[in-house]
Amino acid sequence: MTLFTGSDLTCVRGERTVFRGLSFELDAGGLLVLVGPNGSGKSSLLRLMAGLLLPAHGAIRWQDADTRDDPETHNGRLHYVGHHDAIKPVLTVTENLRFWAEMHGGNAGANNRVAEALKGFGISYLSDVPARFLSAGQSRRTSLARILSSPAPLWLLDEPTTALDKEAVAALESIIAQHRAAGGMAVISTHTPISGDGAETLDLTPFAQAAHDFEDGSAAA
Repeated sequence: MTLFTGSDLTCVRGERTVFRGLSFELDAGGLLVLVGPNGSGKSSLLRLMAGLLLPAHGAIRWQDADTRDDPETHNGRLHYVGHHDAIKPVLTVTENLRFWAEMHGGNAGANNRVAEALKGFGISYLSDVPARFLSAGQSRRTSLARILSSPAPLWLLDEPTTALDKEAVAALESIIAQHRAAGGMAVISTHTPISGDGAETLDLTPFAQAAHDFEDGSAAA
């Protein structure tokens, strides 16, 4: 069942058209892997999907409803983990996760969800450590653990394997597989291979080139 779609998308950042004419479809249980060189728009597309940017043209829909019509509801159905770790250095690992758990899932059951998130990413031993003392890999696992801190059908992950060792990458792949098996979906931007049965790859290179060609043609005209 196709739940999440984008049609004929154009993304503009500042005065630059990042990509043009891009479309995607994501079914329940699907995994979409975004690839392409730096500047091709992988992070921008994830931000469009999350509602943090608006398309200059085209539409993003959830079950045929434009996500712009009800941004609060759309935000509630997703977890977006950006390229940079959004953790508060003065809070402990548990406090950071509890903040995310309560923000998306409320107080009920938050402690259990946090405990499962810590266990899932192998950071239970860091529970009481202030985030300012974490290594780059530990910070990344803490940031990613939010996807387990409260339920959301759509995961949008920007370069999730950055600073992760092989063991942590394997744990992430397993967590994504379990999420998909339960009907969840994931979109991942990556420069490094990440495994997933039935994953689809979207190369943004031709859409970035289409934007470049269009602007060159407009300038020439």
